[in-house]
Amino acid sequence: MQIGFIGVGAMGGGLARNLIRAGKEVLVYDLNPEAVKRTLDAGTTGKAATQGQELASADIVFTSLPLPQHLEETMLGQTGLLNAMKAGAAYIDVSTIDPQTAIKLSKAAEAAGVKFLECPLGKTPAQAETAEEPIFVGGDEAVYQELKPILEIVGNPIYYMGTIEAACALKLISNLIGMTNLAVIAEGMRIGEKAGIEPNYLLELLGDTGAKSFQMDVRGPWIASGDFNSRFGLDLALKDVRLGVEMARAWGNDARTMQVTLDYLKQGSANGLGKEDCNAMYKIIK
Repeated sequence: MQIGFIGVGAMGGGLARNLIRAGKEVLVYDLNPEAVKRTLDAGTTGKAATQGQELASADIVFTSLPLPQHLEETMLGQTGLLNAMKAGAAYIDVSTIDPQTAIKLSKAAEAAGVKFLECPLGKTPAQAETAEEPIFVGGDEAVYQELKPILEIVGNPIYYMGTIEAACALKLISNLIGMTNLAVIAEGMRIGEKAGIEPNYLLELLGDTGAKSFQMDVRGPWIASGDFNSRFGLDLALKDVRLGVEMARAWGNDARTMQVTLDYLKQGSANGLGKEDCNAMYKIIK
């Protein structure tokens, strides 16, 4: 069995390396040669492709790309990979995208006789590297059961969500809540500064109250120490929150609180903070 993997950056790279470590034959394609090298260094069963079309012969193709338009350009249309893949092969997308784009991919896969699963991921590159990434699976249940052994190599736990829309929505809802929580934490830390409370002490005290959260435990100390090195970049957070707000509005929910977070992220990106961690929205909150 040959597996193709397109997009081996922060998230996809860990998943592809897990496949190589498990002894799977993996053909890797990414525009960044350093990302390809890091992935191939994981073992002896990986090989680099010089162009995406080389993956057409693979039995399973994964994609992990930043934006919906990247997926459409890579997979759809006359020159898209789905048009070249062999009938009976499988396509698994692990990107964070909107339900509408995922439906386009699903329909194109069906037309090409290719099995399809939409499988967004639940946590961070650190969990991707250790095969502890939650996976939210949308698509035909029989296809899920067939491909579950491959998914179990790259992530854990695995949640079968049923529809493609539900899988996409779960990931976007998670990021909407997480980033909005981060915005509230940043606002609270700014208020604490004005009250004269040392930031780390503030976090310690808040950790013993109802304010405690994952984002506070993880990114609160980074903010307090001035650490804005990118683990989940602000521009990527902006993309996810934008997609989530657009999804909510399409379903008749104005996502009013989350719109504030989207505005913070837009301002942060406009101020040149896009490559820093999403906690850099703290810098534009006064």
